[in-house]
Amino acid sequence: MRVNKYGTIVLLWLLLSCGPPAFDGEEDLLAYIREPRHGYLHQKTVNDIDFSLLYKPTDLMAAGELSVESAPAGIDSLRHRYGQYMYFVLSMSAKNRELLNHVAGDRSRFGAMVNALSFYMDRNVHCFTPEKDTLPMIDFIYPRMYGMSRSTDILLVYPRDKKYLRGEYLDISVADLGFRTGEVKFRIATEVIHHEPQLKINE
Repeated sequence: MRVNKYGTIVLLWLLLSCGPPAFDGEEDLLAYIREPRHGYLHQKTVNDIDFSLLYKPTDLMAAGELSVESAPAGIDSLRHRYGQYMYFVLSMSAKNRELLNHVAGDRSRFGAMVNALSFYMDRNVHCFTPEKDTLPMIDFIYPRMYGMSRSTDILLVYPRDKKYLRGEYLDISVADLGFRTGEVKFRIATEVIHHEPQLKINE
């Protein structure tokens, strides 16, 4: 079948548009995923507590270990290592301050929250498929900032298993941590995970 020049251009555009967006640097990629309309950042405010959930693409995780000398040879190895998992940054704040700042005057409550954030977030955050299958949390990282940050940020790590990504979305729920928020839920379209943005690595 004969395809004219215009048809070829349209076909190429369609093929290219299906690929994941690529960026020259980490800052550009971060700016892209921090724009809510792209589907990587989700935000809610409940009872004066600000919540946000940010999906962190594989290349941003790999970039932390990628040196100028190892690029681009090392990127494939790092993408393979980090690509086995999904990474979400859960941020919580009250009046642009860490959650711990708001319970500092209550010794018992402060200690309980430090324990919850440091050791038990796998009990307080859950990820589900549309069929209500629960994804096991592989790990979570809570870097305590001792009041120097505007939010409490926790990195959540889940397996990037195809069986969990067959549906249209994943639900992530955050239990009430003592601020009368009730359960807070986020819904992430699996499409944005399948087509997550990448960093351009010079060949």
